[in-house]
Amino acid sequence: MKKVPIPRSRVPYGVILSWECLAKTFTLLYGQPLHYLTYMLCKQWDQSRCGSEDGDKTIDTILKWSSVETTLWKVEEIHRLCTSPSHLAKLWLNDPEYLVFVREVIPSH
Repeated sequence: MKKVPIPRSRVPYGVILSWECLAKTFTLLYGQPLHYLTYMLCKQWDQSRCGSEDGDKTIDTILKWSSVETTLWKVEEIHRLCTSPSHLAKLWLNDPEYLVFVREVIPSH
């Protein structure tokens, strides 16, 4: 992920239903997947909204697109530059969706 550059150009506006939806939208808009930890953080942010006062509102009615986009790219940059591959592999061992990737590299698991 360190070799994949964070896009310089930005999309001026978008509809953001949820953080997870935003992560998937970024993948489509910018033609590159987000880091696993960024995607998981978006899921956690959505889960933390459940039951809150604004839990049923879309993200774009609460926050400005530019703020959301900047925040997500900053988080993405941190994850790309600072995540240990061994830490990531340990997380993937506990995630059925990603366990396949670990098994391809380490067949004994």
